[in-house]
Amino acid sequence: MKKGALFLLSMIICLSTLSGCNKPQEQEGKTVITFQTWNPADYGPDSPIYKIIDSFEKENPDIKVNYVFTEANAYQEHMRVELIDGDGPDVYGISSGSAFDAFRLFEENLTPFCENSWGSEWQDKFLDSCLSRVSDVDGKIYGLPLGQTYAGYMWADVNMLKNYGLKVPTSYKEMQETCSKLRENGQYPLAIGAKDSWMNLDLWMSIAADCGSDALYDAIEGRTTFESEPIIESFRIWQDSFSNGVFQDKAIKMPFYNTVNDMFQREGSAPMIVNGSWAMNMYTVSDEKTRAVFDAEGAEHEAFLIDWNDDGKVSPVTANVDVILCLNPESRQKEAAFRFMSYLVNEGQELLVNRYLEYMPSRADMELNIQGLSEDGKKNLDYIIENGKTNVAGTRGIKYEDLSLAVCDALEDLALSYITPEEAASRIQKVSSSVIR
Repeated sequence: MKKGALFLLSMIICLSTLSGCNKPQEQEGKTVITFQTWNPADYGPDSPIYKIIDSFEKENPDIKVNYVFTEANAYQEHMRVELIDGDGPDVYGISSGSAFDAFRLFEENLTPFCENSWGSEWQDKFLDSCLSRVSDVDGKIYGLPLGQTYAGYMWADVNMLKNYGLKVPTSYKEMQETCSKLRENGQYPLAIGAKDSWMNLDLWMSIAADCGSDALYDAIEGRTTFESEPIIESFRIWQDSFSNGVFQDKAIKMPFYNTVNDMFQREGSAPMIVNGSWAMNMYTVSDEKTRAVFDAEGAEHEAFLIDWNDDGKVSPVTANVDVILCLNPESRQKEAAFRFMSYLVNEGQELLVNRYLEYMPSRADMELNIQGLSEDGKKNLDYIIENGKTNVAGTRGIKYEDLSLAVCDALEDLALSYITPEEAASRIQKVSSSVIR
């Protein structure tokens, strides 16, 4: 965030904190805490978050959890307004990267809470890769990592491809040929929810890392320029995928949830989509339409990566904490709130991972023990775990807010052919040069 924006935000929060938190603090003799997030999501009465809250309240009868779900596409700005107004929740989820850093004024230092709850060696509780995402340069922790995710994957309905004499592509050249054949048969090619900037950033970063992982992350950190050939090549591949038919028509106007996602997961009408490791929950959700698609006799789906720049090496994935749990500094019931946060990353994560596959573990002491997973699901889980061990390029997302916005805006303009790859690189580099790191 730029100095001017940070100063303005500081002034706003200083003025607004006089109002305090207006959420109810007691109800029927119980301490009430409000938990607001976009993820874990509310997709019905069987959503795992309700099971976690019910279990927590039974074990902690003195606390009542008020759960507030906000749609992902409006979440960050919605939270920003509530927190600035001094009416924010006690506990909230935030994305790692630029959003987490931008909200620092609204994030309590959790280090003393962690030490009191888990002892002096509490850092050993979490994977180093996850702990580093929620800490500052001094080692203070400002959030708890609720699961890890990997981005850059695509998913295929193997049987649909077989119906057209096709197989899962392994290179960009094969992808173009596969999508061309699908289009000839009146079928969707590779479907992407390109209306969502997070989706675009996820896939582009995997493409860019395939073209040159060092070039990508050095540019993000300001050690080199975005106007390098590997970055320009990645922009070229990204733009070409819209113009040469790899992505579906009008992809830039289609959100992933619940349009593109439903085509693959609930309708079985799209042969390939772009989505990350969290799509493994397609094998566990109780939704009847999803179960009809994924539990059908002979159903076969495949998570896959391709060689985007045709150099003989498959693209890497990116990894990050999916949801960071933060404690509002203005909360008037911090001890109760942290008790719930602790429950979420312990008992809650056990359910979210080992029953629902919403995430991969963020805790070092947690073992994967998925219940009732089909053979098809086990195959894809093994693929995701293996790539998570051996094929991670770096962090998912860009932690510098202005730079992240500049890249996302350029990706949209490239998709619409408003700018060239060279112009995109130049435009982003101008922003990068002004970013304080």
